[in-house]
Amino acid sequence: MIRTRLTTIAVVAMAAAFAQSALAAAPEALGKVHFQTSCKPDAQQDFDQAMLYQHSFWYRASQKSFEDALKADPECAIAYWGIALSLLYNPHVAPPVKNLAEGAAALEKGKALGAKTQRERDYIDALGAMYADYDKVDHRTRVLAYLKAMEQLAQRYPDDDEAQIYYALALNVAASPADKTYTNQLKGAAILEKIWTRQPEHPGIAHYLIHLYDTPALAEKGLAAARRYAKVAPAAAHAQHMPSHIFTRLGYWQESIASNIESGRVAKEAGDFHDQLHSMDYLVYAYLQLGQDGKAKAVIDDMTKVTGFTETFLPAPYALAVSPARYAMERGDWKAAAELQVRPSPLANVQAITYFARALGAARSGNPEAAKIDIAKLAELRDKLRDGKDGYWSEQVDIQRQVATAWVLYAEGKRDDALNAMSAAADAEDKTEKHPVTPGVPRPARELYGVMLLDSGNAKEALIAFEATLKKEPNRLGAYAGAATSAEKAGDKAKAREYYEKIVAIADGADGSRTEISDARAYLNKL
Repeated sequence: MIRTRLTTIAVVAMAAAFAQSALAAAPEALGKVHFQTSCKPDAQQDFDQAMLYQHSFWYRASQKSFEDALKADPECAIAYWGIALSLLYNPHVAPPVKNLAEGAAALEKGKALGAKTQRERDYIDALGAMYADYDKVDHRTRVLAYLKAMEQLAQRYPDDDEAQIYYALALNVAASPADKTYTNQLKGAAILEKIWTRQPEHPGIAHYLIHLYDTPALAEKGLAAARRYAKVAPAAAHAQHMPSHIFTRLGYWQESIASNIESGRVAKEAGDFHDQLHSMDYLVYAYLQLGQDGKAKAVIDDMTKVTGFTETFLPAPYALAVSPARYAMERGDWKAAAELQVRPSPLANVQAITYFARALGAARSGNPEAAKIDIAKLAELRDKLRDGKDGYWSEQVDIQRQVATAWVLYAEGKRDDALNAMSAAADAEDKTEKHPVTPGVPRPARELYGVMLLDSGNAKEALIAFEATLKKEPNRLGAYAGAATSAEKAGDKAKAREYYEKIVAIADGADGSRTEISDARAYLNKL
């Protein structure tokens, strides 16, 4: 039995390591982690340093430190486990194929070298489930196999906190987006909450609790971890960003902005361009909810200048595709949405974002024939994802196709068919979850259903749709605007006043370019 003890990696040692690797400026603090190994003392120190980086998803730095551990002790076989772990990148996203080949090779070296303890050999074997037949077996199947392997590891070593922590993370990664009981998330959170009391400075615990609670029904439970993580590991860009997952779920836009400005700064200095663009995506989303469109546009312009990321790893390409789509769709600039250019990408789900925005923009601009061309492309991309056994993203792209199709029907005057199709698309989206990489879909289907209901004269039903959107995604400016107008047209003066006041409050620092904000002020001035 092993009870992991805590040790603090000296700031001077970390600074020296970074000076040698030129990966980033010397970090001030990354938290406290100790992963007991059978390696020599110098290698143990490098290994613990690697784990600090790894628990904050700082992969280049963690891989470098694991490699340093091998240099300090060529017999440190468990370091190959660490290298393979680093090469997986963010476990919520399928890694590049190149990384899978390199990680599998690293694990084979570790096995061939032979770890000195059964526990270390078990760690290597468990991670092997993520790499086994990676060229033949899809990512989701391997994730489920890894979850089973980690469950067995955690059961075998109940007093090994690192085993429990990685099992909790695996529970979240493997959770079904259609499971609204959140069985995996609650189980993983219970494991981590218990360990947190004795390891309050462990970066992975606060980090993974945020991921586990990153859903509307659980977000309130994640506030403590969100408030804590950035303080535990202030030198890590991901630690600065992760609190915004919870802030976004709760509609705390100013907190999200502050979190992602700092995250983007740290990531830029470190040359971690995926983290930089990821934080900028969240920043754009938050600015748009406050009506600060000029600031959102400035961030988008800066995003186009970021280079040096991996096109086959989702966060950066996704951010570059979704942010201009958000900017057009949140502001109701349908002509601009229809004219968006599809950025070349090997990722079908990334291409789909722009085709969706184009299709919806064309339909809303009165050009259903142009929309149909982009809808056909969405169907093609959906099938490509389905053939690749990517069930989650194929479903998301199909929901986009359904939404765009509904608005084409509406543009063609087939209102009953359009409303039925839009209702079905909103139901489908409500049954799943947003991906951990994104702050939200380009625009919620339930909110767009409310827009269609309101436009067709069904104000009471529209109000229900907008209020349902706000329950799932609090403090969305577009949902407030829709709810206020719907309540006014439905004759519900109390709710109209409530929602117009929400608009004015949330848009206190807005640019003044949104008509819904000026309409809200005009309504309240008449009272």
